[in-house]
Amino acid sequence: MIPDKPARGTSAIVVGGGPAGLTAAIALATGGIATVLVGKPPARADNRTTALLGGSVTALETLGVWPLCAAKAAPLKVMRIVDDTGRLWRAPEVKFSAREIDRDAFGYNIENRHLVAALMQRAHQLGHLRIVENEAGSVVPEADAVTVTLQSGETLTAALVIGADGRKSLCRTAAGIASDQREYPQLALTVCLTHSRPHRDASTEFHTPSGPFTLVPLPGQRSSLVWVLDPARADDISTLDDAALAAAIERASHSLLGKITVEPGRGLFPLGVATARAFAARRIALVGEAAHVIPPIGAQGLNLGLRDAASIGERAVAALGHGEDIGSDAVLADYDRMRRADVGSRSMAIDLMNRTLLTDFLPVQGLRGLGLYMIDRIGPLRRAVMREGVAPGAAQPRLMRGEAL
Repeated sequence: MIPDKPARGTSAIVVGGGPAGLTAAIALATGGIATVLVGKPPARADNRTTALLGGSVTALETLGVWPLCAAKAAPLKVMRIVDDTGRLWRAPEVKFSAREIDRDAFGYNIENRHLVAALMQRAHQLGHLRIVENEAGSVVPEADAVTVTLQSGETLTAALVIGADGRKSLCRTAAGIASDQREYPQLALTVCLTHSRPHRDASTEFHTPSGPFTLVPLPGQRSSLVWVLDPARADDISTLDDAALAAAIERASHSLLGKITVEPGRGLFPLGVATARAFAARRIALVGEAAHVIPPIGAQGLNLGLRDAASIGERAVAALGHGEDIGSDAVLADYDRMRRADVGSRSMAIDLMNRTLLTDFLPVQGLRGLGLYMIDRIGPLRRAVMREGVAPGAAQPRLMRGEAL
């Protein structure tokens, strides 16, 4: 049972109001920790979408969020990888079906604005959660607490701070945590589309010499697109008018979805990879892009961030239940161990896949093709890859298993 008044010294502050930060705040609050969420609504609408894999959907169901947005999401029942590099050694087309692993869908694709709206609606329902629509101006960790001073001048103090404040994280800097970063010679164009042919709940990822061109279903005859391009071509493509851009997308997709109409709102984002050298220190735990950044390949980015949020929620609530200091070195060390292998293995796999697309070195292209061929032809291997992608065996926090904190 959640106590009416949490014990003194067990409060937490979440800095950052994106999906990972909101999920962390909701997890902490539902577990009985008095929590303050600090974050301003985005200055402009986020036109991107998120492919939430099975474990993430289960966690959102457990937290009472998914029923608030499920109708806005489209199931991902089939995932296809198509080699469109035009190179000498081309990989076979690989098709994954959720039915092979006894699932109705691998997950669901949803527009970020609908996901954030549902998370915010749920957050407002929780008595242990206060929402402050402001930004942190400074974060100062001390021996027994962390002080967060808002740009409004208000000062907040808590035993634990969750840094969900993105790539240029103020919290990561305050914790004294360095990160290893590398930029790619790529940009990602994001846009939503309507099309004349049904997508049949299938996501298709074309592998091109500049990176993936990925179409992901949305409700109705709509899809989202992430098109990874080299900088020169990205400048040309992103400045096309709607009709010309639609024609370019139709050509790049080989008319898979028929006639394309581009919806308002485009995004263009530089790609890179970054990993914090520690995921927690000095009473500050990092989640989402404050902890790790990976390219938009294989629907891993936000799903990793939600596992971060579920993991720190699980560990902090357990500490509260045992009368521990929720921001102690022991709690933070446990969180770091919980997340290290999952983030490291997925970052490495995505980085390797991206590099094999960019290289002209024939042996590397051949190894990539052989790997996809083996996944396509060896049923147990293919099913193991699917299960690990949807629900990692070694990194499943309780929320991802449908267990309340």
